[in-house]
Amino acid sequence: MTVLDARALNRAALARQHLLKRSDTSVSEAVAHLCGLQAQEPQEPFTGLWSRLSGFKPRQLDDALTGRVVVRTHLMRRTVHLVTADDVLTWRARHDTMLRRRVLGTYRRELAGIDGRGRRRRPRGHGRPAAPHHDGARTSSRRPLARPTTPCTGRAAHRSPHPHGPTPAPVRFLLAFDNAILGYHDRSRIIDAPHLGLSVAGHRTVLVDGRVTATWTVRDHQLHISSLRPLTALEQEAVYTEAQDLATFLDNDIAHIQLDTEN
Repeated sequence: MTVLDARALNRAALARQHLLKRSDTSVSEAVAHLCGLQAQEPQEPFTGLWSRLSGFKPRQLDDALTGRVVVRTHLMRRTVHLVTADDVLTWRARHDTMLRRRVLGTYRRELAGIDGRGRRRRPRGHGRPAAPHHDGARTSSRRPLARPTTPCTGRAAHRSPHPHGPTPAPVRFLLAFDNAILGYHDRSRIIDAPHLGLSVAGHRTVLVDGRVTATWTVRDHQLHISSLRPLTALEQEAVYTEAQDLATFLDNDIAHIQLDTEN
């Protein structure tokens, strides 16, 4: 039995999230492996996949969406996620009761008289109301639903990657509400306690040496990075290099990269 220390556990989480080394897998395989990808904002999954897949091009996700290989839908944590077409059928059925209660609690007045398919219910005495529609609701999935979200006890999971603690971790730019942070019960493996609020406030973050070390945003044609701790000269260089690649990928006419570091 192998017991992972904090640093090795961090590297194992990064490897499972395709953040230790970019993967050459397909978009649909990556989304399935991650058990869904946060997509509250439509453009966020593009950055999330760019940080995880080698040679990723926006067209690949566009094609997967238009080809209905992956679906953007209201699902886990009552937010919008990107999941595969195969998974959405089973997972929607599992989350359906919770989602309906939440929606009805917020929009009960607006949805009065609307059935599960968005149609007006017939008055009582004129036939039974239509039952909620769940295509594939009885479909079963043999794949574990909680691969990236099961709290880790510190023991190496069967056949899961568990790189050594000294394994270098490259700089990675994460999307808002990224799986690598919110996907684990114990978030200390990747983010320090004083910064936990960033993980639920929608801040885009930057990993340096495998940990959340900065936030980033794009505004006024500028990629702005704010560090949460002092960065060494080598770390600043690595962040700036990855930021240049991100600016090229985003193609938002980014004319300047601003890196603010704590002193």
